[in-house]
Amino acid sequence: MERAVRVAEQALIEFEIAVETFRVEVENFSRLHHEKLGPMYARLDELDASIAEARAARTGDPEDVRRAQDARAAVLPLPGVEALFDDWLDSEGLSPEAAAMLTERPVRPPQRVRPSEEVRRLYRELARKAHPDLAREEDERRRREEFITRVNAAYARGDERLLRELADEWEAGPAPAEERLSESEELYARLEWLAQRKDLLSVLARELEESAIGSMLRLAPEDPDRLLEEIAEQLRGQVSEREAELAALVE
Repeated sequence: MERAVRVAEQALIEFEIAVETFRVEVENFSRLHHEKLGPMYARLDELDASIAEARAARTGDPEDVRRAQDARAAVLPLPGVEALFDDWLDSEGLSPEAAAMLTERPVRPPQRVRPSEEVRRLYRELARKAHPDLAREEDERRRREEFITRVNAAYARGDERLLRELADEWEAGPAPAEERLSESEELYARLEWLAQRKDLLSVLARELEESAIGSMLRLAPEDPDRLLEEIAEQLRGQVSEREAELAALVE
């Protein structure tokens, strides 16, 4: 029974590492998609509206006028105050970006969708050593949860230097207490908890995979950063086509 619990613990940890890795990629891809491609989508919407208006002005057709009005209405207006502050809050209060702005520290958006291979290796090693699911006592669990939260934050930023510092900190920290032998009832309860945890992670993984960004990432699982560039190239081509169409209409 003890062996079964240990195997289940390790399997759950590996599953959590995989889910967290994918969650970071989805989050980074979403942010970079918005930052890099958002202006192109906005430009396309503006061009579509201008093209529809130019066509309506040329033909005077009521249906063209209606289409022009619909296209102009579809162009997103400037966000209100609430929308501007919407992304400043997260479950911990101010988001890292907002905190950086308020303290005049530079904001560091992710430069890549996927952290480097060395960052991923460091993260996996730390997660396997310090994971809260390995704790048997509540105090040890809290210590591990606080530590792994810092590890996850460093991993999300792709911060190799900080991950190495955290690895040194963990090695220098207190040695985990020796595990006492568990009674069979405790082992059964542990296995049940691990199974429930796995079910919750399965739901999260499925939600990530089925999200719009997760679906896009599945198109280029080996090189998601390249996928952004490919989408950008397609959008630049569409912008050029729309600009040429508009120029022909207003001649």
